[in-house]
Amino acid sequence: MSETMQAGTTPEMGMRRFGRVNWLGLATLCQREIQRFLAVWTQTLLAPLVTAGLFLLIFSIAIGPRRGDVMGVPFTHFIAPGILMMTVIQNAFANTSSSIMISKVQGNIVDTLMPPLSPMELVLGYFAGGVARGMVVALVIAAGLWLVLGLGVAHPLWALCFGVLGAAFLSGLGIIAGIYAQKFDQMAAITNFIVTPLAFLSGTFYSVEALPPVLHEITRFNPMFYLIDGVRFGMIGVSDSAPALGLVISLVSVVAVAAVAWNMLRRGTRLKA
Repeated sequence: MSETMQAGTTPEMGMRRFGRVNWLGLATLCQREIQRFLAVWTQTLLAPLVTAGLFLLIFSIAIGPRRGDVMGVPFTHFIAPGILMMTVIQNAFANTSSSIMISKVQGNIVDTLMPPLSPMELVLGYFAGGVARGMVVALVIAAGLWLVLGLGVAHPLWALCFGVLGAAFLSGLGIIAGIYAQKFDQMAAITNFIVTPLAFLSGTFYSVEALPPVLHEITRFNPMFYLIDGVRFGMIGVSDSAPALGLVISLVSVVAVAAVAWNMLRRGTRLKA
């Protein structure tokens, strides 16, 4: 009998002790999180497309004819990438936060915590669902923009990188919010007073160069600004900041929220009785 069995543990537990990944468990969690939003695609995929279309239509009718070009491109083309990215990050946040919140309220969060999954595997599994939903939403809206506006993608790789990072960043924030919130009204408060304002005030509908100096500098500390600005550069080739700087800040932001989410899951913050 091996030392592992003599110590009263199973070989699988011994494997995990040496840092091996539970690929089956991770794949199962990823599949569950993806199937969650695919099962209600009219709410998670069709609704964001309609909402983005309404934003674009309203701003085009109300402001577009008088606004003229912004940074050398038509106003509707300028705001289209911002609307796309705003929708992506909102859906990525909703996917992870609602998954954890509903599990807590229904009392079945233990079904996720009991399997032999490490905190990092849990983070990656939730990230997979949020990023997948964000990317599917991005593809759907991008296809709509191409059909309606003829808007293509100037720099596909940049657009893809910022799109994935944006979905990952908000997926991490969604995990943190889902763990922290104890009731649905607390989650609604986080969404309405933190996530939505940060998304709207990140250059989604305007160039930050038009802001007063104080607000301009404050915006530079908002990670969502660099995500939206980066996707705008990827799609139409113009931006308010250097794409390379935005990429670095976005990467650091994703690592930071992932670390906080990992620590909360490791400690069982607001998850264990």
